[in-house]
Amino acid sequence: MLTVTIEQLPDQPFTVLGMVRGSTVQCKNFGRDFMAGLKNLVGGEMEGYTELMNEARDIATQRMEEQAARLGADAIIGVRYNSSEIAQGAAEVMAYGTAIKFR
Repeated sequence: MLTVTIEQLPDQPFTVLGMVRGSTVQCKNFGRDFMAGLKNLVGGEMEGYTELMNEARDIATQRMEEQAARLGADAIIGVRYNSSEIAQGAAEVMAYGTAIKFR
């Protein structure tokens, strides 16, 4: 599935099928939280959290693509990501865009 952040595909006519989205809620685990706390003391990248957010984006993207496939889409344009903390230690990552069918 073609998935892009641009709003138009040059010289490619298409029909809009609608908005599609995928999301996941991820929670910190004790091991990552403990190591992140140590990084807070000495500085540097919190690699455990970086991996957690990368995994969450991958899951959200996959779910968005699955929804688009159910609509018969060829691509998703205007893809965006959003994240927010929904509870102490839990974050939601959402991927959304416009499903399209090439003419």
